[in-house]
Amino acid sequence: MTVTLFYFDGCPHWMTMDERLKAVLRRIGREDAVERRRVETIEDAQAVGFTGSPMILLNGSDPFGDLTTPASLSCRMYQTPDGPAGSPTLDQLVEVLR
Repeated sequence: MTVTLFYFDGCPHWMTMDERLKAVLRRIGREDAVERRRVETIEDAQAVGFTGSPMILLNGSDPFGDLTTPASLSCRMYQTPDGPAGSPTLDQLVEVLR
């Protein structure tokens, strides 16, 4: 599986997502490396379908994505059991990474 984490430098949540991804991959016994890709311009965002930071692609697909959301250089919010947050929960990541 290819795991790619897209982010922009001003996002306060991308490092949380990075740590959670690494923890979940260890938990489920996967050795997949997380590729990190910084998005710097709106053109970069449009080219990869970046809908906010942080965003993960699993084998090229966004498991939390909404096809109607336009590309943007903004912080992304995820719906979690506890309400909106800057990153999915560990359990949500386990579900999509299995």
